[in-house]
Amino acid sequence: MSRPPLAPIRWPAEAIWEAVSPVLPGFTVEVLPTIESTNTELMRRFRAAGPTAAEPVLLVAEQQTAGRGRMGRAWQSRAGDSLTFSLGMALQPADWSGLSLAVGISIAESLQPAIPGDGQPRIRLKWPNDLWLIDAQGERKLAGILVETASWGELRYAVIGVGINVRALALDAVPAAADQPAALPPAALQDILPGMDVARALQLVAAPLVQAVQAFGLFGFAPFQARFAARDALAGRAVQLSDGTQGVAHGVGENGALLVHTAAGMKEITSSEVSVRPMAPPNGGALSC
Repeated sequence: MSRPPLAPIRWPAEAIWEAVSPVLPGFTVEVLPTIESTNTELMRRFRAAGPTAAEPVLLVAEQQTAGRGRMGRAWQSRAGDSLTFSLGMALQPADWSGLSLAVGISIAESLQPAIPGDGQPRIRLKWPNDLWLIDAQGERKLAGILVETASWGELRYAVIGVGINVRALALDAVPAAADQPAALPPAALQDILPGMDVARALQLVAAPLVQAVQAFGLFGFAPFQARFAARDALAGRAVQLSDGTQGVAHGVGENGALLVHTAAGMKEITSSEVSVRPMAPPNGGALSC
């Protein structure tokens, strides 16, 4: 059954600009009705024009036709169903390790600021770049992050792409992930925040995200380590690395590396080396990635 057409989206571009511009001079907000990929577009602009295209910008797409996730995975979105945007800005941290984790922390805390009294947040972080929703249906991917960088001389430009499922979708509305059961619907913000829409979600996450990225640029990942631990979806769980190595996840280090205790001892895993999948989710179901 087709869905009724959505009313025009009223994006809070001016409110976001007013919140961010005092701490990030030159910042702009741009909204496009449709584009292949916001990350691809910002990288294209920078590579074509260099420093003149390095002003900080939040590029939002109502619809992406060729969105990309980590390791080349597709992230498709339709207007009103998913919030897709990229933050582009010059950044010079001493160590880039852990940037995607800091981004995930900021988004999770903006969408679910308080952790319940039982210490079990419903929005958790799956190293290195996913947000999971934990509910009665199991553990399902809610959002993904893709960080890309490019250089022009000494200038380093970072593009931080974010995709968040906002509106609950029918099972046949999106292709299932390869490791997600066909009977398990994708997670959406509306599952825990009824009435949430893409515009409100953007207003919740945009300004705190800029502040988190700026803090990362100054101090690296170490100040985020404890905040990640509070939402770590893998801690204490059996995992299998992409090279077949098995072990138990033991959180992340000050540099954002995943710590995995294997038969050969503790290993530090970086996002450039492996992907990680839990071997046995508590609910017995497969997990999207």
